[in-house]
Amino acid sequence: MHIPDGMIDAKVAVATAALAAGGLGLALRQARIDVSPRRVPLMGLAAAFVFAAQMLNFPVIAGTSGHLVGAVLATVLLGPSAAMVVISAVLIVQCLMFNDGGVTALGANIFNMAILGCAVGFAIYHPLASLFPGRRGQILAASFAGWCTTVLAAVMCAAEISTSGKASWSKALPAMAGIHMLIGIGEGLITAIVLVSIARLRPELVPDNSPIASSPPRYAVAVAYGLLISLGLALFVSPLASKSPDGLESVAQKHDFAEKPTDQPLLRAPIPDYKMPGISSAALATSIAAAAGTLIVFGLSFVLARILVPSATPPTEINPHAR
Repeated sequence: MHIPDGMIDAKVAVATAALAAGGLGLALRQARIDVSPRRVPLMGLAAAFVFAAQMLNFPVIAGTSGHLVGAVLATVLLGPSAAMVVISAVLIVQCLMFNDGGVTALGANIFNMAILGCAVGFAIYHPLASLFPGRRGQILAASFAGWCTTVLAAVMCAAEISTSGKASWSKALPAMAGIHMLIGIGEGLITAIVLVSIARLRPELVPDNSPIASSPPRYAVAVAYGLLISLGLALFVSPLASKSPDGLESVAQKHDFAEKPTDQPLLRAPIPDYKMPGISSAALATSIAAAAGTLIVFGLSFVLARILVPSATPPTEINPHAR
């Protein structure tokens, strides 16, 4: 659902960039309060996993694919403020390094998927998880919130495209919402599967509403294993992903508001279209590009989190959902 250059006009680009900057600024400020030093590596891990998982497009219907957004997944693991920072970091790297999403539309993409995705996802997930306590209620709440935020991002994307005059609202809304209702099912299922797996293997990584233990765990080993899993997905699974256009690309092509083939991105990325230059094998070029991106977003998010979170803060675990 990454909007490319040329699909929204200047006024929408400026407005969404301002909203994204404001939301991200508040998220950065709140993350300093919410994130404990012990959980800083988890921000890098979450970014790496979301980036790698977004490479794995899954077929939805004939000629259309979808992929994980990961906003709710990151929110459950980190809390909404840290999740906004993580998803924004992923989107920035995808845009600047891989031409996945346009530079002029970066604000819109961050606003749709990171700011709204995490904020609304938390607003749906948290009360439901509180209403239905226990792991099962938590997983169901996260799955439903994932579906909702996928559809919401699609609706916002349709609004931005129609406001830009690229397509009528009556055409863009049902097309975008309809296909993303199906993609949202995949988002919800993947979110549930990942959370169930983490809860069984490393339950301390999935915060809940229970009292926090006085001696919080260390996350170094979990982060190391998680990064290896993310790299494994990038290296060995990403070349097998569906090559069909994603929901936005498919709708844009069918309804004739895609960018022209002659249009060029405003900024040429060093690794366009997730193909490492100079490698003749398409599968190997994708694997190397995906692994490089995974490591870059891990490093960027980890360093940013280390800068944000004062190391002098006492190492007391903070429940990211406590308010």
